[in-house]
Amino acid sequence: MRPIEVLLVEDDPGDVLLTQEAFEHNKVRNRLHVVNDGEDAMDFLRRQGEYADVPRPDLILLDLNLPRKDGLEVLAEVKADADLRAIPVVVLTTSEAEEDILRSYNLHANAYVSKPVDFTQFIRVVRQIDDFFVTVVKLPRSTQRP
Repeated sequence: MRPIEVLLVEDDPGDVLLTQEAFEHNKVRNRLHVVNDGEDAMDFLRRQGEYADVPRPDLILLDLNLPRKDGLEVLAEVKADADLRAIPVVVLTTSEAEEDILRSYNLHANAYVSKPVDFTQFIRVVRQIDDFFVTVVKLPRSTQRP
């Protein structure tokens, strides 16, 4: 069984580090790739420019508050693209605004998770996402291309 490729779209270095630690601690065979803004996220997903040789993600963890192109714009582009829309997208953000939650689901996010401010809770939430999408959910074969 090949590792699950996870794309984390996050501009906060602290949250990137916490997410990396949570994934490493789970000892699940997965690979976490990180981009820091929405433009790079779309380049990564479309394998353009410096991302021409990256693997196709099986799961996207997407912050909403991003520079250059916000998370809702990225989500809309991903779900409007026939080649990308089957990739599950988990919105992982600090926003608890009802408008952001509703807009994310209207744009076909697979889940919306508010980032806990507590370190231990944040690690637990990321582990639960990882466990669910790596061990419980059956990902479509279209996202599992080598």
